[in-house]
Amino acid sequence: MSGATGGTTSREARAAARERLNVLADSTSVDPAALAGDLAAVTGLLDREVALRRVLTDPSQTGERKAELVGRLLGGQVGGETVDLVSGMVRSRWSSSRDLVDAVEELADSADLVAAERSGVLDQVEDELFRFGRIVAATPELRSALAGRQSAEAGGQAKAALVRKLLGGRAQAITERLVVRLVERPRGRSLESGLEDLTRLAAERRDRSIAVVVTAVPLTDQQRQRLGDALARLYGRQIRLNLDVDPEVLGGISVRIGDEVIRGTVAGRLEELNRRLAG
Repeated sequence: MSGATGGTTSREARAAARERLNVLADSTSVDPAALAGDLAAVTGLLDREVALRRVLTDPSQTGERKAELVGRLLGGQVGGETVDLVSGMVRSRWSSSRDLVDAVEELADSADLVAAERSGVLDQVEDELFRFGRIVAATPELRSALAGRQSAEAGGQAKAALVRKLLGGRAQAITERLVVRLVERPRGRSLESGLEDLTRLAAERRDRSIAVVVTAVPLTDQQRQRLGDALARLYGRQIRLNLDVDPEVLGGISVRIGDEVIRGTVAGRLEELNRRLAG
């Protein structure tokens, strides 16, 4: 799943697709895990078939005509909800054909996170994705094995097998499924950025932002609560804390929310955070 879109047109189309997925997510008759699998299969199809995705995003073709093509291609191959979702997406206008594929992939990941939410394990999945990302970042050999440039099919299978060996029985099945899809089809992304995107999507399921907090020493439960409360007031929304320890961190603490980094050496806002932690 790509975290960026190609322009205003694609952003609007992607937002509309997310809304349609949310409507489906509210229906208990929809199996979100099956929906995720179907959308992942459509992602693979569109990723392989460049000519097809260009036809489906061709602005000279009517939305209805493109939706009919989707129905002919996918009908009977995937569930009706998937056909309806993708048909709605191709009725929208896209800045590039690649943006459509990115959006379908994001919906696949989001559907799996809906399944996690229904099962009551969304927080665990979010935490496992973050922790796995930290392990990958700290282990060059593992990062190389999972991000290496082997031949596409054989390489994807080998990397998927490694993920299953690492996570099987140690993490939620949904976490394993999300990471396997990522390593099988990175689609030009680094493994780290793909894991960050997945963690961000998990947080958005709860309408939260993620703060990656690195401290020189572990925080106590009370300090974590104070930091979370302080950041929530600072940003005006709920903040999920992903915590890590690094004795070398400057100033004792570093907080990253999205693209913004607040370090312990920055006076203003972090001094306030430190006062709250100490208070």
